[in-house]
Amino acid sequence: MPAKEQLTMGRKRYTEAFKAEACKLVTVEKYSKSEVCRKLGVSYQTLQDWLNQSRPAITPDQPLPESPDGLKARIRELEKQLRRAETEREILKKATAYFAKENL
Repeated sequence: MPAKEQLTMGRKRYTEAFKAEACKLVTVEKYSKSEVCRKLGVSYQTLQDWLNQSRPAITPDQPLPESPDGLKARIRELEKQLRRAETEREILKKATAYFAKENL
């Protein structure tokens, strides 16, 4: 296991390799978070922060990309947004033409 670094001001700093190894113990090796914290001497919240940083951000409106149903839903959502943007663009074109004609 990679060594952790410690600063002189009393706050511990950990190497990226140490953080990655700690996350791997939870995600790949399937150790409990509590057990990893106890063995490595880190707080539960610190480990949780590392895990959150190591995972890609998924928002509720973006289903997991691995799922075919999720991909289909995302495509439908994007097509809907595209239709709306195209409609808005057409409205703006007509409004621009109207005001340009009025200023002549």
